[in-house]
Amino acid sequence: MQSFWLIFQLLFCLFLGFMLARRLPTKLEQFGFKILPYFSYLLLIAIAIEFSQTLQSISSPAHILTTAVSIALATSVGAFICCYLLFKAIGYQPMQGKVSADLLLSSLLNISYAFFALAFGYGAAELFSHLNIGLHISTWNLLLGFMFLIGLDLAYSPLDRSWLNWKILLVPLACIIGSILGALAVSFAISEISLKDLIMLSQGYGFYSMTGIVITQLKDAHLGSIALINDLFREIFSILFMYLIGWRYPRSAISAAGATAMDVTLPMVKQSCGNDFIPHAMVSGFILSVLAPIAVSILAAL
Repeated sequence: MQSFWLIFQLLFCLFLGFMLARRLPTKLEQFGFKILPYFSYLLLIAIAIEFSQTLQSISSPAHILTTAVSIALATSVGAFICCYLLFKAIGYQPMQGKVSADLLLSSLLNISYAFFALAFGYGAAELFSHLNIGLHISTWNLLLGFMFLIGLDLAYSPLDRSWLNWKILLVPLACIIGSILGALAVSFAISEISLKDLIMLSQGYGFYSMTGIVITQLKDAHLGSIALINDLFREIFSILFMYLIGWRYPRSAISAAGATAMDVTLPMVKQSCGNDFIPHAMVSGFILSVLAPIAVSILAAL
């Protein structure tokens, strides 16, 4: 029930922003549009702070980190490739006419800014920890504010029935299948975790605020820590995909983003893929956010 309450909050803020568009003072709306592009960096700083605090609270972080990164990379790449093959099978081609030195430079700059934000957040968390000063940034409140601004922005974007296009459903489907295939692939390198548990870890789709808690309660703290870091790195890898090749393979990049496509990585979708693919991100992220707690809970209880 908690996961559904979180999703309701996100959608409510999105709806509220959409409904208040053109009703707010013009200067206030313009201010919202100006700060919207910077929200992605604020979210990255908050994620890095949470990541630093997570590493401080677990035992044998090096081994857990290596295992989690391997799972995150395999499942992210699996989702990306699976989505690419699905859309290629129905005749879709990569986006054309956008290859240029300017675009490559822009992508590299964006990803450098993203890594700078991550490094800044991690460094700040470590510094405050060393000084015994509590550092708390509410990632959730940032997300709610961002969803409100996205609602304002969507009110000025053309919306149609494409939001319910069956082809959009291939994006989350590819994430589900590709994540399972990624878990199967990485099982050959990670022998200390059973295949069932690897598949369970793969079905978090980046929903780190949920998977770590659920798996810790239903399994154990060791797997819960791996789940949390795995999903954090799925967000990081999705940011890499968005900025580096999202402009050419937008659907595949959104699929790799998993549940985070609806919230944390949505600003990256807007920046690198464009407004036309916001429906893909919203629909895919919503479906996977609803499915993740169900799938993880069932697999953890088996």
